[in-house]
Amino acid sequence: MKPRFFLVILFWLPLWLHASQLTYHLSMPQPNSHYFAVKIEVQQNEAAVQQFKLPVWTPGSYLVREFSKNINQVRAIDAQGKPLSVQKTTKNAWEVQCKGVPTYTVFYEVYAFELSVRTPFLDNTHGFVAGAGVFMYTEENRNQKGVLHIHPHASFKKISTALVIADFKSDPSDQTFVFDDYDQLVDSPIEIGNHQEFTFLASGVRHRVAMYGESNANIKELQRDMPKVVEAATGVFGSNPNNDYLFIVHNVKDGQGGLEHKNSCVLSVGRWSYTGGGYLGFINLVAHEYFHLWNVKRIRPIELGPFNYDQECYTSLLWVMEGITSYYDELLLLRAGFYTKTDFLNKLQSQINYVEGSPGSRIQPVAHASFDAWIKAYRPNENSANTTMTYYSRGAVIGAVLDAFLIQKSKGKQSLDGFMQLLYQKYALELQRGFTSAEFEQELANYCGQDMHAFFAQYVNGTEIIPYQKYFEPIGIKVTDLTNTLTNFGAALEGGEILKVRTVRSGSAAEDAGISAGDEILACDGYRIDKTSLENKYNNLLPGVEMELLVSRDGKVFTTKCVMKTYAKPQFSLQITDVNAPLLSYWLR
Repeated sequence: MKPRFFLVILFWLPLWLHASQLTYHLSMPQPNSHYFAVKIEVQQNEAAVQQFKLPVWTPGSYLVREFSKNINQVRAIDAQGKPLSVQKTTKNAWEVQCKGVPTYTVFYEVYAFELSVRTPFLDNTHGFVAGAGVFMYTEENRNQKGVLHIHPHASFKKISTALVIADFKSDPSDQTFVFDDYDQLVDSPIEIGNHQEFTFLASGVRHRVAMYGESNANIKELQRDMPKVVEAATGVFGSNPNNDYLFIVHNVKDGQGGLEHKNSCVLSVGRWSYTGGGYLGFINLVAHEYFHLWNVKRIRPIELGPFNYDQECYTSLLWVMEGITSYYDELLLLRAGFYTKTDFLNKLQSQINYVEGSPGSRIQPVAHASFDAWIKAYRPNENSANTTMTYYSRGAVIGAVLDAFLIQKSKGKQSLDGFMQLLYQKYALELQRGFTSAEFEQELANYCGQDMHAFFAQYVNGTEIIPYQKYFEPIGIKVTDLTNTLTNFGAALEGGEILKVRTVRSGSAAEDAGISAGDEILACDGYRIDKTSLENKYNNLLPGVEMELLVSRDGKVFTTKCVMKTYAKPQFSLQITDVNAPLLSYWLR
């Protein structure tokens, strides 16, 4: 055994010791063209051929986005300016012929004109760098330290990123940052422009907020309220792993949500939404992405790191990563004083009714929804509501149920907080790795002292309706089943005078009548119809009553008879029975 081990050491040590060194340069000479220019300087190269790759997806957003579609011709030159041969070998990989060339430079351009939290963007107002779509890497350099030089356009005076600045210069035309490995480079978004930046201190950590775009945000209000969220989230785990944290906020016409990173996050927010319910929506988004600082970026499935940037990384635990985080983003607003207990329960009640009232909840288990996120969650079609369920909402509901279960079983000595602390301490800090699905279930069983296999089989790997009375009533929440059987057409409609079918529910009267998504309904029982009049008509019909519909599909008009059917949509209400109940106080605190 020792000789074999010694030979292995001899095999891989030289690869580590003699890996080439990469220095990145990012510039934007013409922002209106929407092109970032990237230059990678390679030194100490000993390879005959070196392969450069661009990720096909970005961590935190589970869809293959084919970032290489935005890459123009890749070229390389040696130290004397002589061109080197570059050959594209796969959709996201380029090979440089560099035998006997210790120093050379790779050049390419990135078209960046999709402003989202996960894609790079550049115009004359600002530049946003989402690293997976901009920076290439080599496998031998993935775990090596590196340097990034940013050369902003002359009109841009500010750079905000969680990367460590190596040597601050008063001249903003060249700022140098360092990173420990490629994962850190990709995990550190960069905002470049003339944005506003403000700071606040919370949980002993300096937090910076880079705000791009005009908005009705009140900075003093944010400096007062964002720390409350940080303190509440840190309180769940007892400590904060950061010394410095950055929020990048894009104020745009239509906010798109957020994306988590290890030391930062990116938030896309409606620019005029910082009042009333919109303001609480922003605070909720802050809570969600900040909680990911622990849950996802440190507490994680074993499949999510080290990353395979070439293909999908499948896991059945996104319901834990996103769903339990969605449970906590509401709970943190209660703990931070933004919600009353009734507000929180109303939010939970809405989530339960959405989950259990969705046809897809009876078809797709939440574990399957997690695994199939890559092919279903971000590629919905007209049938998705019939066959899928979001791991965000169902995961949040399961999180609430587990919290209530742990509290009532232990009489307040255990909670979901304690279990999350256990995962953080054991896997993130001690083992420094992710966990498998089996380990997650076993850790929960060990924590509460009860076999959890039946629970997981029924509600995580199965599609049964959760018996909410069983879990919530022992801690002081009355659950009333409001499920009612009603006559229903079964098609979601859109439009006014031009009435179109958006979706059709499986097994419904509309499906039986041959109605499909995209159909235009022209008339009912011989009369021209619009959305309101058709809905009023079928809402007042009894089961078995027939309607004759005139329908247009692909320019061809036909008639069909629709016989009304009943539909039972599960629905529940939650009410506090005793606001002073001890176990309720452990939960809604």
